[in-house]
Amino acid sequence: MKKLVVNTHDKKSKINKEIYGHFSEHLGRCIYEGIYVGENSKIPNVNGMRTDVVEALREIKIPVLRWPGGCFADEYHWKDGIGPKENRKRMVNTHWGGVVEDNSFGTHEFIELCRQLECEPYINGNVGSGTVQEMSEWVEYLTFDGISPMAELRKQNGQAKPWKVKYFGVGNENWGCGGNMTPEFYGNMYRRYQTYCRNYGENKLYKIACGPNVDDYNWTEGVMKVAANFMDALTLHYYTHPGGWLNKGPATGFDEKTWYISMKKTLEIENLINNHIDIMNRYDREKRVDLIIDEWGGWYDVEPGTNPGFLYQQNTMRDALIAGINLNIFNKHSDRVKMANLAQVVNVLQSVILTEGEKMILTPTYHVFNMYKYHQEATLLESYIENEMIGVEEENKVPNLHESVSIDKEGRVIITVNNLSITDSYDIEGIIVDKEIKAVSATILTNEMGAYNTFAEPDKVKPEEFNDYKVTDKGLNFTIPACSVLSIIVE
Repeated sequence: MKKLVVNTHDKKSKINKEIYGHFSEHLGRCIYEGIYVGENSKIPNVNGMRTDVVEALREIKIPVLRWPGGCFADEYHWKDGIGPKENRKRMVNTHWGGVVEDNSFGTHEFIELCRQLECEPYINGNVGSGTVQEMSEWVEYLTFDGISPMAELRKQNGQAKPWKVKYFGVGNENWGCGGNMTPEFYGNMYRRYQTYCRNYGENKLYKIACGPNVDDYNWTEGVMKVAANFMDALTLHYYTHPGGWLNKGPATGFDEKTWYISMKKTLEIENLINNHIDIMNRYDREKRVDLIIDEWGGWYDVEPGTNPGFLYQQNTMRDALIAGINLNIFNKHSDRVKMANLAQVVNVLQSVILTEGEKMILTPTYHVFNMYKYHQEATLLESYIENEMIGVEEENKVPNLHESVSIDKEGRVIITVNNLSITDSYDIEGIIVDKEIKAVSATILTNEMGAYNTFAEPDKVKPEEFNDYKVTDKGLNFTIPACSVLSIIVE
């Protein structure tokens, strides 16, 4: 029997709800067909936003949504996406699939989407191909309540009052698709561009600098050295590529070896977080600058027969475990990790929702977010789970169990546990220090490692009530099945 120990006296950092954020890019069928179908669509919508998708995202309490990219952000010119839609510029999306972007979904539509979702907008500005003036005027258009050219333009386009926009990214992946810059050059560009991103009235921007890709510690060092004093946060991008960047492997039909490689590569994000934070602390001794993982998730080969530039992939129990592990790690580092954005929300990469015409299905990853939502705004508790190394190859072995625990304002203890084994269940002795248990509710997501939902079988992988536990004088004993994500709420 493995021990799970929870110390209710050792309260740590608040788990920001923004850790459970999402990402929407003009890529494939994420925006168009996935989120936005237009006001005249036969698919039920409110102001063009798919009603079924909005309702599903509200259910998981989506806290923040990043837009318009991604690589698309640094070729996006915001003025192309405002005003009467028949007058908006059409362009070729050179990054993603070479399709025509008609700009029918722009600033007003994105803010309307966030209004319907009741979430914070996170807007990513264009440094790669845009000007300082362009970015400055976007902030003015969004947030200035006064007499100015951009405020007047906003009013002409039907929005008299400015919006509240907190999160603003100054560039994206500027080490690559955002301009192939050096860290020192970007650091100075960041300093310049952010200077003209003004705080208007009571709207205070939380300015986000482009951080490193994976283990590019030189980028973190260079940008922090030049620009640490001018930023509120630095980003980190990390994807789980089972077969590497050039040969990612299929989303379905993988073997046991690939499963454990995927788990090991997912767990590596914790080392990356620690190492990048160590560098950040050299230039930010007050630990003022937050870390944001605004792109993460599993990235595989696209589904056969689909546009390779659309990054459409299926979503299996492997993705459920990838989500559970990442979210547990983000919870445990919530003292510095203040936001994370799964890539991407609909029809792209590790999405929580897939659509096909009028049909919509929820992925295993969606169900994990729904099970974990109770961690939002709760306080991290010190916890430990006894584990052992498992796997089919010595170099790719991983811990069999993974957890995080929090306590909410009502005193409920939220426990999330992942079983990474695809063959073995485990008996757990849960010791919850100084917690009188009045009630327990638990949900489990479990299936074969390669199981996934389709439009023909939308509920093949779905959460179920979990009752295989026993309250003891020390806490809670339970058995966690193989290949599963378990959420327990102890009142």
